[in-house]
Amino acid sequence: MPRRRIGFWYRFAAVICKPPLVVLIKRDWRGMEHIPAEGGFITVVNHNSHVDPFAYAHYQYNTGRVPRFLAKSGLFKKGFVGAAMRGTGQIPVYRESTDALSAFRAAIDAVERGECVAFYPEGTLTRDPNGWPMTGKTGAARVALQTKCPVIPVAQWGANELLPPYAKKPNLFPRKTHRVLAGPPVDLSRFYDREMTPEVLKEATEVIMAAITRRLEEIRGEKAPKTPYDPRRERIEQRRRTQAQTHGKQTEGQSK
Repeated sequence: MPRRRIGFWYRFAAVICKPPLVVLIKRDWRGMEHIPAEGGFITVVNHNSHVDPFAYAHYQYNTGRVPRFLAKSGLFKKGFVGAAMRGTGQIPVYRESTDALSAFRAAIDAVERGECVAFYPEGTLTRDPNGWPMTGKTGAARVALQTKCPVIPVAQWGANELLPPYAKKPNLFPRKTHRVLAGPPVDLSRFYDREMTPEVLKEATEVIMAAITRRLEEIRGEKAPKTPYDPRRERIEQRRRTQAQTHGKQTEGQSK
């Protein structure tokens, strides 16, 4: 199946975005040979800075296989940004609405047309205190198992040093290096003949996240925590701690 043409809007976006990226960050990019030359596929990428979608898009643009990102629907509505999002073929995500599943249908359609869809499986910036990938959401696994397409794990590091997660001001000096490492396709074949239950999707997602994390360990030269940070588990633990503190204060008050 042929590759998607880059098109006017992607080339126009590249003309605008590439010069400041080249000035602001150095590049250590590896693994481009794992990006398929033809046919539909998905990339699964860790997310640790508001800058990294631009830095990663630069990496993949240079492979000749432009990515289609899943992005908040509000970005598509008006103005130049909306025109650019529509023109480059990005996929709107309608959160908490009846159209929430339309993004996954659009992603499946794009892969089946021979395009690349880039997923941030964590769904948001990582909240791991040391920047490691969190537990992932199941959207990428759902598309992968539905289409049986190649799933390319990609790790990146460095954009977060330019603009740390949730920071408002960039740290420009010294000049940072954006490191990217793509790996061979994740083997999900053992899930293909199984019913796509929540348990299967969760297990496949864990395999995907482990592949991303291994790439990031190689980039950073460190070992990731054995148990990925889980925002849901952390919220539950925080609620328990709050309830315990409240109960302790009530008990202390009654004893006086």
